[in-house]
This record gives sequence, structure tokens and C-alpha cells, in this order.
Amino acid sequence: MRRSAAAAGFAAAGLLLAACGGGGGGGDGGATGEGGGAEGGGEQVEVFTWWAQGSELAGLEALQAVFEEQHPDVEFINGAVAGGAGSAAKDLLQTRLQAGDPPDTFQAHAGQELTDYINAAQVEDVSDLYDEFGLREAFPEDLLQLLTVEDAIYSIPSNIHRSNVVWANPTVLEDAGVDPAAVPADIDAWIADLEKVQAAGATPLAVGQTWTQVHLLETVLMADLGAEAYNGLWTGDTDWAGPEVTGALEHFETLMGFTNTDRDGLDWPEATQLVIDGTAAYTVMGDWALAAFDQQGMERGTDFVDFPVPGSDGMFGFLADSFTLPVGAPNPDGARAWLETIGSLEGQVAFSKEKGSIPARTDADPAEFSEYQQAAIEAYANDTIVPSLAHGAATPIAWLNEVSDATSKFTSGASDLATYQQELVAAAGA
Repeated sequence: MRRSAAAAGFAAAGLLLAACGGGGGGGDGGATGEGGGAEGGGEQVEVFTWWAQGSELAGLEALQAVFEEQHPDVEFINGAVAGGAGSAAKDLLQTRLQAGDPPDTFQAHAGQELTDYINAAQVEDVSDLYDEFGLREAFPEDLLQLLTVEDAIYSIPSNIHRSNVVWANPTVLEDAGVDPAAVPADIDAWIADLEKVQAAGATPLAVGQTWTQVHLLETVLMADLGAEAYNGLWTGDTDWAGPEVTGALEHFETLMGFTNTDRDGLDWPEATQLVIDGTAAYTVMGDWALAAFDQQGMERGTDFVDFPVPGSDGMFGFLADSFTLPVGAPNPDGARAWLETIGSLEGQVAFSKEKGSIPARTDADPAEFSEYQQAAIEAYANDTIVPSLAHGAATPIAWLNEVSDATSKFTSGASDLATYQQELVAAAGA
């Protein structure tokens, strides 16, 4: 059942490339457009997210400002719970949903992550809001297909992110004798550069707690397996016990050997800060990290460089933040008002400018965005779309939790590589 669900969801995800590639400017193209009008009948809305710090918090605050302008009669209540990639938030959310105490709306990742909520009848079908707000015309057709489950849609995406990005400090690289402009061709070539940084006395690769390590893992799998075989991990077409996966896990083990020893006490902003400060050379993080560099006045190409994880060039690690209407929400009118803002042109532009993402709408003007974001828009239009493991696009939550548990054991030294791979095999077959 798991593989069947993943295959169905991913088959739709694979269609994204065709839709986005057909518009010339990628996922974002023209001028204006905003849908209908949910009048904020509710007095308040509790917005449950994991956007509690850094560029994520800045993005949420930008959304709040747009929401308060569009719906001045609805009080915004920030229900953010700290914890990178939402691990702490998801645990608390599940407790609340099971206790019949849902927030008015909660953040999730578009894709397979929503499967568990749908199967548990914990989220409402919001297809009518797509008609009311004009979203069927604003979003690419195949994005709509990705979001559709048995003729129903259960969330509204606020943006599109890319996961497979390396961020690097060029000064640290130059001091180690590494050319910042020379992008390594593959993981082996990157390891050679990491060795030079280590010999120069800096931390080669900054990571944080377990979810950031799973994020690194997914990008190594992309790089070593290629798009087709990586996609097959989620549909059952690629054997988790096979030698290609073994080789990728060996690379992952080597990369973890170059990381900071305090990693389990850090989240992604702290790991990124190590690169900004010049303590570390590289970090692998989604493009929400862009805002961390921008907020500290760093110039792309001068103060930092970015490139796809070596070996994954031509792939776009896809994820999207989205918002739901929970069953039994105490303020459903307030939730609908929030969902209108989430889908609006103004909301999506304001949010992505702060968070480093790109809008899911096709009517945003690329000229409004940074150099990196314009490059992301082009990549989204032309690269092969592959789903993020760490951010809910590739698997249901239960499967991701099993991968995370196995990864934590492995990177903390509680299991060896053979055991790690066996546990990943078991997670895929459960």
C-alpha cells in the first residue's frame, strides 16, 4: 500500500516538469491576479507552523502583514512551534488532532506527507476554495494534479522550494586552496575538496540535528543514483538493498565524517551561520537558507556561493509548504481567510521574498525576485523534478520517521552501515 500511494503521488509529481517547462518563464511568469473573497467572518485564526526563527519567521511575519491588510477583522494568532523541518511541531500537532483540539489551520508539506492526515480524516477537502479564489487558473495544471487525491484537494501551497543546494564560504575555500568557482563534478570530487578544507583547519561541512542529516542523505541519494533510480526508491522500482544504495550510503558516511561535532545540538540556522561566520566551508540546505545570507548583507558570488549538490545538477529537489483546513477547526471562517491570503499573489510574493523560495503561482513577476530566485525559477522550469525525502514530498510521515530513526542511530554510532541499510530496507517495506 505504501509503495502504491507513493507511486501514485510521484507519478503526478513527475508531470510537474512538463507543465512548468511549457511556460517559458517556469513556475512564475506574468503580472497580476488574485482570486475571490472569503470575508474573514471568524474573529481569529490560530496558524500552526514550525516557522519560529530565521528566514522562516521572517516569511511568516510577511504573510501576517498581508493577511492583516486583506482581513483586518480576523485576529492572527501565531501558533509556531520551534524545531527544524517541523519534527517537534508535527508531534504536538498529532497529539492535538487525536485529542480533538485542532488548530484552525496547520502547515504541512505538499505531497505524500498529507496522506496520513487524509486517511485519518483529519483535514477537509478545500477544492471549493480553489474555485472561489481562482487558484485553478493561478497554479500550474500539473501542480494541481500533484495536490489532488481522488478528485479532492486538501491544502493550498504557499511556495516552492529546492532542497539540493550547497552553500559555501568562498574565503574559507580559497584559504584551503579550493577554487570557489569550480563546482565539483560528483560526490568523490567534492570529498577531495572537503579533505583540503579539513587539512586547512576549518570545519568542512556544517550540519545540524537529525532532520538536517536526512536532508543531506536525500541529496547524496539523488547525486549517486540519478533521477530515475532516486525516484524508484519511493515507488519500489529501486532496491534499497542494492549496491547503488550501498555506495550512496558509503558516501553519506564519509561526508558525515567531515561535519561539526556539535551537530546534534544545532538546527539549520546555526549550521548555516557556521558558513556565514567562516567557521565552516559548506552546508547543504534548501533554498530557504538564502535569506540567512541576505539578512546579513552578504553578496551572492562574493560573500557566498551556491550550487546543486555535486552530481545532482539537472535535478530539482521539490518541496512545497502548504496549509490545510482541519476537521473540527474552531474558527473555520478565519482559516478560510488565511487560506485566501496563502494562495493570493500578494501573499506568495511577500512570503517568497523573505524565505528564499519561489511562488507556486504562475502570475508572479520574476523581476521582483533575487538573482538566486530567478535561477531557481528557471531550474524549476527545466530540471527533472524529484521529491524531497526530508520534507514530505516523497513519503508519508511514518516512513520518514523510520528513516530518521535509522539515520540518528547510524550517525550517532549506534549502528554500522550494514545495519543502517537493513533498517532503510525495512522502512521501505513496512
